[in-house]
Amino acid sequence: MNKIKYIKISKNIKIRYLTNNLKKNPYIIFLHGFMSDIDGEKPKVFSKFCSKLKLGFFAVEYSGHGKSAGKFTQGNITKWSNQVNFFIKKKVKNNKFIIIGSSMGSWLSTLQFKYFKKQIKGFIGIGSAPEFLDKVMWKKFTSKMKYETMKKGVYNLKHGGYEYPITYQLIKDGRKNKVFNKKISSKIPVTFFHGTKDEAIPVKFSRKLIKIFTKAKRKLIIIKNGDHSLFSKKYQKKILKELENIINHSV
Repeated sequence: MNKIKYIKISKNIKIRYLTNNLKKNPYIIFLHGFMSDIDGEKPKVFSKFCSKLKLGFFAVEYSGHGKSAGKFTQGNITKWSNQVNFFIKKKVKNNKFIIIGSSMGSWLSTLQFKYFKKQIKGFIGIGSAPEFLDKVMWKKFTSKMKYETMKKGVYNLKHGGYEYPITYQLIKDGRKNKVFNKKISSKIPVTFFHGTKDEAIPVKFSRKLIKIFTKAKRKLIIIKNGDHSLFSKKYQKKILKELENIINHSV
């Protein structure tokens, strides 16, 4: 049964996670996107799928996101990546796992290879957004927006009916977490899905990211007319089928 729980990662911060309470290898870990949470459809669909296959599942919600503790404006890629790292060490321990990253979650997933290279048995990226803070967001900021962000420390960006408080420390921290300059030699299946009508992140980001997996069994699936979320029923089927293939390959 799907259950939302909390894990204390520091004196003042508890973060939420969703689990199906199963303990069978390999675990499946889902990492959500920027200003998203674990109440969305993706974590639920993946959790249900894993329960059907009797595999353990975890979806991690970073500080300042959803109902996890902490202020969003105090978070950054380093902190969120460290929280994922802490969670894996505490809950997954030395077990094998397949990691699924959606948007920013794909960036955080890539950063975990530094610590869990031997345990990661597969990687799926959905609308992968590595280095998006500098290469997409900051790039689109006008001189006036950049000035305000640097002067006040934060800019409230309105986009798609939402407001994102973008801090200058978040932008600067993103630059410290580059992944395009890395080389990952894991011999595992790596599959990226990206839509041609992704309004947030261009397909070239997935193209560039998949190249850093030099020895992987790589697959880039470009979805014609697909959006950034890529999670309508027809896309779900494609992603779950690929996940099943990776599971069969890693067992």
